[in-house]
Amino acid sequence: MTNTIENTTATIDILHIGGPTVRLRYGNLTWLTDPTFDAPGDYPGPITLHKLTGPAIPVEQVGPVDVVLLSHDQHADNLDNSGREFLGTVARVLSTNDAAGRLEGVQGLANWESVRIGDVTVTGVPALHGPEGAEAFSGVVTGFVLQGEGLPTVYVSGDNASVDLVQQIADRIGRIDTAILFVGAANVDRFGDSDVTLNGRSAVRAAKALGDAVIVPVHGEGWGHFSESLDYLARNFAYAGRADQLRIPTPGETLTLAAR
Repeated sequence: MTNTIENTTATIDILHIGGPTVRLRYGNLTWLTDPTFDAPGDYPGPITLHKLTGPAIPVEQVGPVDVVLLSHDQHADNLDNSGREFLGTVARVLSTNDAAGRLEGVQGLANWESVRIGDVTVTGVPALHGPEGAEAFSGVVTGFVLQGEGLPTVYVSGDNASVDLVQQIADRIGRIDTAILFVGAANVDRFGDSDVTLNGRSAVRAAKALGDAVIVPVHGEGWGHFSESLDYLARNFAYAGRADQLRIPTPGETLTLAAR
């Protein structure tokens, strides 16, 4: 089943597989964000993470992927065991410079650094996985912007909790057509009541910073540390008069967005 918004000049196909894992058909290439394909289970560590649901489609049905956009490698909810194996099947993996130092075959991008892949320019953009100073505990993370001639501009936030950074990205990049925002108010009680991803209120503020961009929320379910539901997110957008800006993808179903 496909939910389609009327096509104009160029489209992006979005398949939400689960958590932060999204397959994008964009610019004649196939992209995948933060691969997570494990079955439900626990991930012990300094903070134990609990995976509650598996992927909407198995890794065998993803098909060939040209590029992985990996926001960071240090947390299992963004790169699990099966995801690490999957990286070995992909020719290009873009992530943080820290991840490039830990994982063979990963290319690091500094903030505002760009690379050209086919007809698409990929730019690394800043992200903050928690409140100010979170890097010392959560590590470095990144977002991405995809651009190309005749193509919609796509922003992938990665695990970012800072609306100020979203505003900086919007100011520097200019028009953004589609924003894939990692939401869910993730909170493992490391920073008290400060969430480490966007929550319902901050996601609305991020949407305002992004103008009329279509907002596609992901990474808001499937793990025990998400403290807000997607229904709560949708209510916040409705109360703010931005319900039409929000497109909540159904895992396992393709959402096609057209350039505006």
